[in-house]
Amino acid sequence: MNQMDKIEKKRQKEQYVVEEMIKLYCRKNHSGEGWQAGQMCPSCRELAEYAKLRSEKCPFMKEKTFCANCKVHCYKPEMREKIRQVMRFSGPRMLLYHPLLAIWHLVCSRKEKNKK
Repeated sequence: MNQMDKIEKKRQKEQYVVEEMIKLYCRKNHSGEGWQAGQMCPSCRELAEYAKLRSEKCPFMKEKTFCANCKVHCYKPEMREKIRQVMRFSGPRMLLYHPLLAIWHLVCSRKEKNKK
């Protein structure tokens, strides 16, 4: 697997994790706003699409582990606050709903802190 394939795989995994966190947030907070099994409300769908777009355009994907560890924050302030709310809510709950992803995230975060 070459370097570009590794970066693309990393990007796809990040996008998957973020989308799962947004889905969890939406399901638990917006159930009365048209949420159906596997679907997100329009606001959360917009946030997921925005996050995916930001990830696709990220020039730092090779070096960074997660957006929180990035030196440059490319989200618009409004979207940055929304994703921050999602992360605060969904982060601790990921252990219950997606334990393998949560453990993977913790391991990667620890590695990043040990590098610095």
